[in-house]
Amino acid sequence: MSDITKATTFMLLSTFSLSLSGLMAKYLSEAMPISLLSFVRFFLPSLFLFLFLMFYKVTKPSGDMWKPLVMRAIFMVACQWCFLTSLQTLTLVEGVVLFSTGPLFIPLLEKLIFGTKIHTTTIVCLAITFVGVVLMAGDWSQFEFGSEFFRPALLLGLMAGMFNSGSQVSLYRASKTSLSPAELNAWTFLVAAIIVIPMVVFTSISAAPEVIESSGKGSLSALWSFDDLRWIGLGALGLALFTINTQIFRSKAYKLADSGSQLAPLIFTNMLFSALWQGLFFDDVFSTQQMIGINLIVVASISNTLLAKRHSRAKGEQAPRAAMTVANAAALDSAAKS
Repeated sequence: MSDITKATTFMLLSTFSLSLSGLMAKYLSEAMPISLLSFVRFFLPSLFLFLFLMFYKVTKPSGDMWKPLVMRAIFMVACQWCFLTSLQTLTLVEGVVLFSTGPLFIPLLEKLIFGTKIHTTTIVCLAITFVGVVLMAGDWSQFEFGSEFFRPALLLGLMAGMFNSGSQVSLYRASKTSLSPAELNAWTFLVAAIIVIPMVVFTSISAAPEVIESSGKGSLSALWSFDDLRWIGLGALGLALFTINTQIFRSKAYKLADSGSQLAPLIFTNMLFSALWQGLFFDDVFSTQQMIGINLIVVASISNTLLAKRHSRAKGEQAPRAAMTVANAAALDSAAKS
């Protein structure tokens, strides 16, 4: 199995886990404050990863490794806050559609920050995928430059996609360090959880008077029943586990890829899985326009994967030829001198 095929497999496993974490986040965003949910989403995966790494050697990041880790943590916090807030008013598919615009920004960010070359095939696949995203949105009026487009929830969803692209670019660079995927994500989630703590404290202090007034005695049992706490706990546990799977598989995929934009269209498969959960759990019926969008995204993803595999194979064949040419030239030069 070639590296690009392995990277594709890991990326699909990552997006499948991401769609499940989105389903959990949709439920939890309606049951608990966004700041607390953000902290749980980062702290629990970090805790589980460090507990797992206790049985192995835990590597502390060196000085040059902290920069991409902190950058990614900042992007993750901003992305998750926008995404979770938008899910309070948007449907699961709408939120994921806007969140999935992140890959559209990745090639541009890589070009601006790292000077990475953008392949023409990648641009074409991203353009096709963008058309699919617009079609999947369902209502085109939401993407027109009118009052509907500037609804706060839609803008937050688009901002989540933008911050997501920054997180992916940072992840690709951080995945090239000596840290294992588990170590990389454990430290990143820990930094992100620390960043969120001031938000949790500020939100708790601001909401304290309202909580006391609404609950009478201010007891937690007055706000949530035992069944509510049980389901919230199970949802938080599932969210943590799916988040870990998402990041571990994605780190492995980026380690095998030549460029972050090479795998960018595959991130959109998260929307396909989320559309499935939307249909199963929310009894949603998709229009012909949305089905066309889904098909366009599938075609773009498969095409980009096959083309990337062909480029990788061609590059592998050119390397031995180039080495043979250099060796022959050196032999001829040596013969001429003798």
